Amino acid sequence: MNTPQHSLNQVDFPLEKIQQALEQLRLDGWLLYDFRGSNPVARSVLLMQDHAPGSRRWFYWIPRHGKPIKLVHRIEPSVLDHLPGEKLTYLRWQQLHQRLRELVGQCGQVAMEYSPFGAIPYIALVDAGTVELVRSLGPEVVSSGDLVQMFEATWEERQWALHQQACRGTVEAFDVAWDRIAQGLHEGSPVTELEVQQLIMDHLSSRGLVWEHPPIVATGPHSADPHYEPTPGSNARIGPEQVVLIDLWAKVDDPQGVYSDLTCMAYTGSQVPEELARVFAVVVQARQAAVQVVQEAMSQQATLYGWQVDEAARKVITQAGFGEAFLHRTGHSIGRQVHGNGANMDNLETHELRRVLPGCCFSVEPGIYLPGRFGMRSEVNVYIDPQRQVHITGRPQQELELLGRRRATR
Repeated sequence: MNTPQHSLNQVDFPLEKIQQALEQLRLDGWLLYDFRGSNPVARSVLLMQDHAPGSRRWFYWIPRHGKPIKLVHRIEPSVLDHLPGEKLTYLRWQQLHQRLRELVGQCGQVAMEYSPFGAIPYIALVDAGTVELVRSLGPEVVSSGDLVQMFEATWEERQWALHQQACRGTVEAFDVAWDRIAQGLHEGSPVTELEVQQLIMDHLSSRGLVWEHPPIVATGPHSADPHYEPTPGSNARIGPEQVVLIDLWAKVDDPQGVYSDLTCMAYTGSQVPEELARVFAVVVQARQAAVQVVQEAMSQQATLYGWQVDEAARKVITQAGFGEAFLHRTGHSIGRQVHGNGANMDNLETHELRRVLPGCCFSVEPGIYLPGRFGMRSEVNVYIDPQRQVHITGRPQQELELLGRRRATR
């Protein structure tokens, strides 16, 4: 009945760095908890991705000073054996409560995967009852959101290099797609969304890149659906005088690989209609406003929250009269998953109170969507290096690609 032993050596666990972060944030400790895989963030922080979830509750207590303590059930005593620290076991629930009191009863603030009022669901992973239990023992429970970022969302130097490699492949994929669409237009045999999607995937594979889901290729009214996915039942031909939106994401096939996630737009005529140009210009201005907020905060050593980046982009779009047509957050964390565990650029779906931290990467992708007509989105990636320098990747578009005039670039 025991969960299998983990092969990682204890020295792989960044205990010293975590305790330094607790000191920096003035927290008494971090109480990580899981029940049957309910807390994937805790499992990732504790290097348990390859563990079976198990069937009993466990806690891992990392104090600001001193040795960690594992609290595990007697039926599954080895579940945390790959981690450093003393092991305590419990059998009855009364023992569990008493052990927890011994761990955190004298503490002031304890971090858990919790978000006040469920404001940030990506980090609200510990159930309300468990939070109530810990509170009843004495400490104040606070969000571990920024702690999680420090150990789940910041990149190593090699990951920055892998991102740039992935970015080169994804940028190339747009040229491959635009060339093929333009060829079809010139030959009078327009290609379909699914054909372009497959062409992109073939190109990404040839560059050693992998992805979680196929890219979005959306033409005409389909571009007004932010999460449109071409299927055999919806597949459209990309004909003349149409908007085309391509959103693609990929990473190097490497255990440390991190994503490049970009969106570019095109028009299949030889001259962009005034309305399309005007709407896309608003999107570009919103993208630039969001990036500028990040650049200014980093250069001034100022604290910046994800909601503030979203607000900068949203203000531009709202003032242009399209506020209700901006249907999603401005950006999301990027890491080994295309949607990472760091702060999102969001003041729409959530009020993102996690900080924008050096070492993290995120997308900036404002959009305007007019149902039944067309949608516009421009997406770049923003990486903040440890020296707070802001890097923009993805060849930011300033205007729509004109496929009616395009000649093959490859």
